[in-house]
Amino acid sequence: MDKLLVLARAMRKNMTPYERKLWYDFLSKYSVRIVRQKIFGHYILDFYCKQAKVAIELDGSQHYRDVGKRNDAVRTKFLEKQGILVLRYSNKKIHDNFKGVCMDIDRVISSRINR
Repeated sequence: MDKLLVLARAMRKNMTPYERKLWYDFLSKYSVRIVRQKIFGHYILDFYCKQAKVAIELDGSQHYRDVGKRNDAVRTKFLEKQGILVLRYSNKKIHDNFKGVCMDIDRVISSRINR
């Protein structure tokens, strides 16, 4: 089996607390289909809305180190070339302003699918 597929399945079963909160308290019930741990190219997206072409990424501390920032920039550039908008939220933002994050996601997805 493909290594990315195995990893994506494992990541679905072992979501971070912040991914779990966003998924179970908002995205899983959202009116537009969103999937978890979507393989796209050589990457696994935390959450993906195909209809709106939006990737939602939750960033832990490793994303704020130099290597993490560089890797994220390369990944974002690749996804943008595919027409995918990448939304990034820190774990702290999920914790401190969950409602605001949900409102932002809804605003962006709604505007991209013209609802």
